[in-house]
Amino acid sequence: MLTRLLAVFCSLFFVVACANTPRGDTAAELANVAPGSQMDLEVNVGDRVFFDFDSSTLSADAQATLDRQATWLKNYPSMNVMVEGHCDPRGTREYNLALGERRANAVKDYLVNAGVDVFRIKTVSFGKERLAVEGNTEEAYHQDRRGVTVLN
Repeated sequence: MLTRLLAVFCSLFFVVACANTPRGDTAAELANVAPGSQMDLEVNVGDRVFFDFDSSTLSADAQATLDRQATWLKNYPSMNVMVEGHCDPRGTREYNLALGERRANAVKDYLVNAGVDVFRIKTVSFGKERLAVEGNTEEAYHQDRRGVTVLN
């Protein structure tokens, strides 16, 4: 009986371990990230910043990420970007579209003030239409309240 129980436990452990193994982003894949690519921006710089509830104010962490983005963009002067503003699912569609626009513009304004040419940056608000994480928890909401920089 103990042997059978141990075999079942080991099988479950193996299934859970396999299910929790991340796909992609292995050390070998990360070493092969093309400089100047979206993946380079995501992995080596950070492509997103997060906002507090009902806010478009950039935190110190967000500013640090945007400083890295500005440096990266200056190193790749032919790259243009779209800054996406996103919100969590609370609030009306109209309110969240306006808040997402303020968030995208806050990111754009910071990058421009850091020396990136204004003509290289466009903005779009998705409001609450493109959630990063489904769920009604504060952690899910935090991941949804973001500004994402995407290569055009």
